[in-house]
Amino acid sequence: MASDLDKKAKEAFVDDDFSLALLLYSQAIDLDPTNADLFADRAQAHIKLNNFTEAISDANKAIQLNPSLAKAYLRKGTACVKLEEYHTAKTALEIGASFAQNDSRFSKLIKECERHIAEESSGSTGASSENGSAVTSSPSTTEEAERVSRVCQTNTDASMRTKYRHEYYQKPEEVVLTIFAKGIPAKNVVVDFGEQILSVTIDVPGQDAYHYQPRLFGKILPNKCRFEVLSTKVEIRLAKAESINWTSFEYSKDVLPQKINKPSNGSQRPAYPSSKLTRDWDKLEAQVKNEEKEEKLDGDAGLNKLFRDIFQNADEDMRRAMTKSFVESNGTVLSTDWKEVGSKKVEGSPPEGLELKKWEY
Repeated sequence: MASDLDKKAKEAFVDDDFSLALLLYSQAIDLDPTNADLFADRAQAHIKLNNFTEAISDANKAIQLNPSLAKAYLRKGTACVKLEEYHTAKTALEIGASFAQNDSRFSKLIKECERHIAEESSGSTGASSENGSAVTSSPSTTEEAERVSRVCQTNTDASMRTKYRHEYYQKPEEVVLTIFAKGIPAKNVVVDFGEQILSVTIDVPGQDAYHYQPRLFGKILPNKCRFEVLSTKVEIRLAKAESINWTSFEYSKDVLPQKINKPSNGSQRPAYPSSKLTRDWDKLEAQVKNEEKEEKLDGDAGLNKLFRDIFQNADEDMRRAMTKSFVESNGTVLSTDWKEVGSKKVEGSPPEGLELKKWEY
């Protein structure tokens, strides 16, 4: 029974055996997958094991099943704080506080979020790196986030191999993630956006639930992100918080983001910094065209140039006449009079002393 497993999981949690509690909660959820309390409690076990992205996923599922479950918002807020997702955490905690107004844990965490948000705004949380992003000054927090990222990436990559293939591409202002999930009803897809975390859940009855919770390479603007469930895929558009090049989709401590140089408005001729001379490229282009026009050629080259110039400057009837006469006469007649050649077939007229022959293929 799910209730018996729930009881045993709580006992394991009290005994600080969080791994066993996580296992028992998972077994209970398998038996009762619509129980929001089980997901919220398993989220707490994930938090104790520093599985913060998994905790957010479970909290989101609990909120989906029971939108007024205060502890689910508390779990989500706590996990987001651990991942330094202060704006997302504050939003979740404020909603949860409305359902548990006497719970001081909400107000305490909300104040912590506000303090961090203020510090981020004033730039006092750390030095500025060369690419303009903030460098956090707390080594323990950074190491923890990096460790969580590695664990999450290992878990989610394994899930992706067994479930759905995904790929991404990017523009200066957004990153587009495509998850190739065919024939999935929109009601079975839940996507949650954080400041630097994405949570995707695809839960189809009769199948194992699919969870993908990567810590993103860069920060995003949650209120500008969106997703669409199509017949063959789920397309997720992430609005970048700043114009940096994502060299990977997921966060990596070894890779620094690069600023994207946006082209300036208006067309500009290419500049050559190494040259001391300033050239008028429009004037030079016109000069080259004029020289080509006045170029004098001999022999066949000159004749071909003459015909090319005539054709280029001719009207539509002259061009039709030249084309028809040249083709039908096998290259022996070139007429510019459409009235003369338009109503009849142009017979070949080889030069004197030569004979026109047709080749059989």
